[in-house]
Amino acid sequence: MAGTDLIVPVSEVMREVAHTTILPGYGTAAAMEKSPGDLVTEADRASEAELTRRLPELLPGSRVVGEEAAHADPGILTGLGSGVVWVVDPLDGTNNYAAGSGPFAMMVALVRDDHCVSGWILDPLADVLWVAESGAGSWQGGRQVIVHPRQPRPAADLTGHASVSGLGDTAAARIAERGDRFASLTPGPRCAGAEYPAVIAGDLDFCVFGRTQPWDHLPGVLFAEEAGGRARRPDGAHYRASDCARPGLLLARDHHTFDEVQGVLFPGPVRQCGG
Repeated sequence: MAGTDLIVPVSEVMREVAHTTILPGYGTAAAMEKSPGDLVTEADRASEAELTRRLPELLPGSRVVGEEAAHADPGILTGLGSGVVWVVDPLDGTNNYAAGSGPFAMMVALVRDDHCVSGWILDPLADVLWVAESGAGSWQGGRQVIVHPRQPRPAADLTGHASVSGLGDTAAARIAERGDRFASLTPGPRCAGAEYPAVIAGDLDFCVFGRTQPWDHLPGVLFAEEAGGRARRPDGAHYRASDCARPGLLLARDHHTFDEVQGVLFPGPVRQCGG
């Protein structure tokens, strides 16, 4: 399987589905709570159903794991680390979408035997697509995205987002206590699909994520790492689909920033989140 052969057709499918099932309901779609504070709309379900139908047609023998399907039946996550799997977030940032504001995104990752080989992040409103392929770099609009080296900066000069839900009380309390060591540390927009490109572009320096569901992070982690950024567990371990139940993920524009933020928020033996 040559991942490059799939970049264009998957991009086309995502744009078509966004145009037909997501954009028509922007700001008007009825939203329901699937868990406290977590909304779902018919656009989420319809776009996931369409992607679930169409993506395996591009790669016979593959299967799809979507966010909404996994919410209904967590058992479909079993075996996520083996075989060829499409991991789909049909609408990241549903709360923003339902409110008629941004950001929101559609994300797709192609995983082979627990290794993310390709990733796509689409901003439907702006029609901007970011793609990445393992070993072949990160791209946006035909332009390769590369993080250019810069001088290391202290925490006091860094701006970031932190979503602490799922981290555990100790790690969350540490972030709250030490947040004032940064130039800015805010909760963020509840849309990882917008935060990964923002960090790599230099609009932000870092993000901390508590919950690490594969549909929220596989495409972004690949995009960041292929561009020269760093997206790892707070202890430095690589993020993999099969350990998605483990909390904690740190995204930084470069390895110097990663080390600086890690040292402030996840020092010493408590770098393993959840404690």
